[in-house]
Amino acid sequence: MTTDEDSAKPTGAAGENGEGGARAQRGAAPEPRLHGELLSTTLLAFLRGWNAYGYELAQRLAKAGLPQSDSGTVYRTLRQLERAGLVSSFWDVSESGPARRMYSLTAAGEAFLAGWIDILEHYQRVLRQAAEGFRAFAERGRDEAIGDESSGKG
Repeated sequence: MTTDEDSAKPTGAAGENGEGGARAQRGAAPEPRLHGELLSTTLLAFLRGWNAYGYELAQRLAKAGLPQSDSGTVYRTLRQLERAGLVSSFWDVSESGPARRMYSLTAAGEAFLAGWIDILEHYQRVLRQAAEGFRAFAERGRDEAIGDESSGKG
């Protein structure tokens, strides 16, 4: 769901205007941001089984403890998802306040989400195996270092 323009935008790297860029210029690590396919997939997952306003979705992202994503990015992504046919929206008019756009998952969005869940589960298995290999390698290195110290070679 990203465009070349979206993927080319810096996300907290040095040179970016804003706090992320300023932090990177001061030597601090940039804060991760949720964007692109991960943001799209997360929004689709949040819409699975219930309809929501963009504001509710932005709040739910924050409550889930996911990396920062500003509300403008959330609304832009929802519009992209709607243009792609993965979500639909309608104006919810209530007597207690202004009309708000409500988003819901479409059948195409459900299918897209199912495919992404399969991909993410595969990535999770691959990353788990890589992490286990890294831990085993680090453990071997530590054991060898301890062995060198105990034999007087260190």
